[in-house]
Amino acid sequence: MEALTAGSRSAELFARAGKVLVGGVNSPVRAMRAIGRDPLFISRAEGPHVWDADGGRYVDFLSSWGPAILGHTPEAVVRAVERALPLGTSYGAPTEREVVFAETVCEAVPSVERLRMTSSGSEAVMGALRLARAATGRDVIVKVAGGYHGAIDGLLAEAGSGLTTLGVPSSPGVTAAATAATRIVPYNDAAAADAALAGAAAMIVEPVAGNMGVVPPADGYLAALRAACDRHGALLILDEVITGFRVARGGAQERYGVRADLTCFGKIIGGGLPVGAFGGRADVMRELAPEGPCYQAGTLSGNPLATAAGLAVLGELAREGVYERLEEGGRELEEAFAASGAPVTVNRVGSMLTPFFAPGPVTDYAGATTSDTAAYGRFARALLEDGVYPPPSQFEAWFVGLQHGAGPMRHAREALARAAAAA
Repeated sequence: MEALTAGSRSAELFARAGKVLVGGVNSPVRAMRAIGRDPLFISRAEGPHVWDADGGRYVDFLSSWGPAILGHTPEAVVRAVERALPLGTSYGAPTEREVVFAETVCEAVPSVERLRMTSSGSEAVMGALRLARAATGRDVIVKVAGGYHGAIDGLLAEAGSGLTTLGVPSSPGVTAAATAATRIVPYNDAAAADAALAGAAAMIVEPVAGNMGVVPPADGYLAALRAACDRHGALLILDEVITGFRVARGGAQERYGVRADLTCFGKIIGGGLPVGAFGGRADVMRELAPEGPCYQAGTLSGNPLATAAGLAVLGELAREGVYERLEEGGRELEEAFAASGAPVTVNRVGSMLTPFFAPGPVTDYAGATTSDTAAYGRFARALLEDGVYPPPSQFEAWFVGLQHGAGPMRHAREALARAAAAA
């Protein structure tokens, strides 16, 4: 494990954090153990850059795991939060702004006829799963191997043998009972999903896998899932926490021409503040309390600061040419990897991509896990030394935002070429 420079501010903070925070962090991957080093502590962010506690500046492709699509501290978001802040930080009561927020999401994503806001993507997924079970009267949920939908007990399961084997826990503290109604199938295997959906309440899937690294759906895969769910009377839940408003204004559903029964959102819709939401068909959503018997609630849902930030981001993303610019930025970063000489297979969808240290093609979780994680670690450490901040894990997405312009991209291109030699 590569330690921080002795006497550095990050080293001091990490030592202090280790005494009061588990592992010195509030989320495991932040510890940077997957790339073989201690974590940097970030002090501020602006545009395409973040600065560490010692003043080091980095071109940021982590992008707060996706939300910084406009860049960090964009003027529109800062102004919106400044206007909202003096009016109060939380009411626990309805507001006009959350109505406008829901109208904006429903207009952009036609499959979302009704919306329920939450405080995180994980919470949105929990609500969608409970609703799917209530609406269908069934218990079983189908998910894909390598698909991550938040730290939810029932979805922290690995596959057993056979296509319809019930899940087994993959984390201590998760009971067998919690995962007994979870079936796991390979991503991009429509036949396996069809078999597993018999008697199931729903299938939940990232339309573009993002937490095994970026893995696009095979041609016809999402349409086949839609058809299989219809045949079995199950609901199709698309987890667009990462792809929502990222790969198109209407998310992956717009990009690939598929319609979900329920959709989960997060990250971008909060403008950097903690927000999530789930929504879908009106007849399914009305099963939620107070209209129906399925209970879901949250004191901070529809938080006035978060909705202000989220609406500012969604407004900026509605401007002409935005998604063409994001597509071009993603393509430019992909080309930089190709030019670097790094031994990688790059999977890209729009402005999100992953360089797998594997020969490829990478089409599912099994393929992703053939990656040379030690090589990725060397590569990532070299980039950090050269002023580029990558995701601190092989199995995550890199994100390009609207402020990754010519200068930051030139820096990244040169750093990638130098880091390739270290890998």
